[in-house]
Amino acid sequence: MTSRTATLIGLTAILMWSLLAVLTVATGKIPAFQLAAMTFAIGALVAFLTWIGRPGAVGALRQPPLAWIVGVGGLFGYHALYFLALRFAPPAEAGLLNYLWPLLIVLFSSLLPGERLAPHHIVGALLGLIGTVLLFAGNSSGGFAPGQVPGLIAAFVAAFVWAAYSVMSRKLKAVPTDAVAGFCAVTALLATLVHGLVEVTVWPETPAQWPAIIALGVGPVGAAFYAWDIGMKRGDIRVLGAASYATPLLSTAFLIMAGFAQASASIAIAAVLIAGGGLIAAKDMIGKKSTPSQRASKDEK
Repeated sequence: MTSRTATLIGLTAILMWSLLAVLTVATGKIPAFQLAAMTFAIGALVAFLTWIGRPGAVGALRQPPLAWIVGVGGLFGYHALYFLALRFAPPAEAGLLNYLWPLLIVLFSSLLPGERLAPHHIVGALLGLIGTVLLFAGNSSGGFAPGQVPGLIAAFVAAFVWAAYSVMSRKLKAVPTDAVAGFCAVTALLATLVHGLVEVTVWPETPAQWPAIIALGVGPVGAAFYAWDIGMKRGDIRVLGAASYATPLLSTAFLIMAGFAQASASIAIAAVLIAGGGLIAAKDMIGKKSTPSQRASKDEK
């Protein structure tokens, strides 16, 4: 698999994550950790079903402790912190702090062997950050109470957790993507335990909520993590980091189409900034003599 192909696969994760908000709204009032437990279990089950006819795939679960710590810590740790942030802090401010992770991925990638940041990578990521600030600014409350500080801190730490998980996936390149199924299964178990401790179980009230739950488990909380793992391990990590700022923009677009949000001039300007930043960061991949493609031949040797 070439670096260009892996990067394109990684970009599909961004598209799937942009459906997270609209599908979550469609699930109704199911508590956060209960929903996480249900959807991560579905994501793991779908992956396990793909192992039928591939008996050797089960060997992917035999990984060193570090791989499990990074995998489960990234998936469960990030979601637990983000749920905590949404519980105590205003959604706009929490979301803005959380979306530092694309910029952090771009910056952290410079610590990887053989990776070097070029000016256009940084410019692209910063344009995406500016666009995201503008996107959230219209929903900002303009201030926060002392009781919201823990939530804001949780959102900030969540950004570092996801960025670290993503970049460490590159360091653990030898761990097959099939192992993500095990990480999802353990995350589902941990979410179930937390749900039992802090939440009251609420089952879907209408038949229409079940398809939304299944879609979440198959897509944003399932296939997206496998696509992201491929992109992080074999694609252009800097392009994927900068392109990730498209997630809140596309998410807002889907909410508008579903009637849960309204279009505005700030969204249009944010779209230009985020799209422009992504194109600038990806100029190597778009060009004829792509740096990612050149690195791919080196990776495959």
